[in-house]
Amino acid sequence: MTAAVIPLQERLLNIVRSFHDQKIVILGDAIADRFLYGSISRVSREAPVFILRHEQTETVPGGAANCAMNLASLGANVVLISVVGKDDAGEQLRTKLQEAGVDTSSLLISEKVQTTTKVRILAGQAHSSKQQVIRVDYEDAPLTDQALHDAILAELRKRISEANAAIVSDYNYGVVDKPAIEILRDAKRYGALPVLVDSRFHLADFTGLTAGTPNEDEVEHLIESPVVSKEQLESAAIKLKQRLDYNALLVTRGGNGMMLLEDGAPAFHLNAVGAHQPVDVTGAGDTVIATFALALASKASFADASRLANYAGGLVVMKRGTASVTATELEHSILTSEIS
Repeated sequence: MTAAVIPLQERLLNIVRSFHDQKIVILGDAIADRFLYGSISRVSREAPVFILRHEQTETVPGGAANCAMNLASLGANVVLISVVGKDDAGEQLRTKLQEAGVDTSSLLISEKVQTTTKVRILAGQAHSSKQQVIRVDYEDAPLTDQALHDAILAELRKRISEANAAIVSDYNYGVVDKPAIEILRDAKRYGALPVLVDSRFHLADFTGLTAGTPNEDEVEHLIESPVVSKEQLESAAIKLKQRLDYNALLVTRGGNGMMLLEDGAPAFHLNAVGAHQPVDVTGAGDTVIATFALALASKASFADASRLANYAGGLVVMKRGTASVTATELEHSILTSEIS
């Protein structure tokens, strides 16, 4: 016998079913996440290390590109504004995005940059699950080429007027600059456009927008003080939200769930959905902000958008590697998981 759908579930399901009507613009750093899998064959004679027999290498979109993949997987119309190099990693990124239905016509390709690539090496015995043993990052210097920045701003101005929401996905590689932030502030201020921010190191620079999605560690970094209790987290987040001049702040807390702060409401705590021991948290923040922004674009309240982001986050951390969530998976989680 199927349990009756309660009003909150029905409301959340209706929001998810409107995702396909939304157009989202993402501005940020596209990253190639490369996973190299192998089996341990023997110990090397050259040094006391294992020899890894290569099995396969997979490249998937990461960073802002992973956020775009999550939005497309949820059914949205997605435009990614970023820069990749004219190299193999950049070509693989563009191909994967296009295959997923992401609009890449604003993804700039340049010989002046190297595509940021993060290689995760996963090893194990022949018939066991693989575990990450090391990560190797191939990084270029932060983007400083003025012609590329001008081209990014031109794409942003052209695309922002068509959007139902915008996301800044900043991984500190220089795609997002101060003029871009000002364009987004104007879009939020004068066009009532929801603008969401996920910034690994510079959230404090992105003031006057709609909302941010820092994790608890990032909150501690921004307030320069450890958080040791729920009450202290609430106090710190309230001060941070005021400092950033946001309408809302969604703090992700790993196995402890999430906390939402919004104007005129007390702190809203959400318990983690699903298992408390994640399989892989790689790219989970991209899934959270993608779902949160898409729900807000669909006219959801901050509370309902945070509920949906919480469901999506609980789903994606149970998948290995840089992964995404589908609308069907999200609907199933709404119907079968405990409601916060």
